[in-house]
Amino acid sequence: MDRMLKTTTTPIEPAPPLVLHLAPVIKLTDDQLLQLCAVNRDLRIERTSEGDLVIMPPTGGETGSSNFQLTGVFRNWVEADGTGVGFDSSTGFRLPNGAMRAPDVAWVRRSRWEALTPEQRRHFPPLCPDFVLELRSPSDRLADVQAKMQEYLENGAQLGWLIDPLERKLHVYRPDAPVEVLDNPQTVSGDPLLPGFVLELAKMW
Repeated sequence: MDRMLKTTTTPIEPAPPLVLHLAPVIKLTDDQLLQLCAVNRDLRIERTSEGDLVIMPPTGGETGSSNFQLTGVFRNWVEADGTGVGFDSSTGFRLPNGAMRAPDVAWVRRSRWEALTPEQRRHFPPLCPDFVLELRSPSDRLADVQAKMQEYLENGAQLGWLIDPLERKLHVYRPDAPVEVLDNPQTVSGDPLLPGFVLELAKMW
């Protein structure tokens, strides 16, 4: 008599990103970090406030496609609104605490951007964006992305969205307010910081 072997699949817990501890042996300057990122374009590299390098794997196809759509939709609003400058995930920002972070989507008020020197604009802009958006990929641990969102707030962000397609949730971050977690929302509004910007989330789920 044949016996059917039943197998069960257990969700795989995302592995933490690779963290390289450089201090006190090496302290990379912003120029050196920029060069390091330039010669390792296939890697997503960030720097913590302690000077550690965080190396994350490239995103998968679904996350990459979603990120592409998000950037396109936000770009249309930025051009129509005109009060700020938008950035994609390839832009690293040097936060006030010394970390270098590259949110999936970012926006900076035009007045703050124009206050930077041409040299500062060419390198990692030394500021925290006013608005940041992170899209969780299957390789991201939720706690890691939540910690990054909190860091943005602590360094001056006025609004942050963490989109979690894995759990169909949106985490909304605002200064001096509890994190708001929305279950399976269909839309989200950026008012008042991003007046008139409404992101359709139904396709993300």
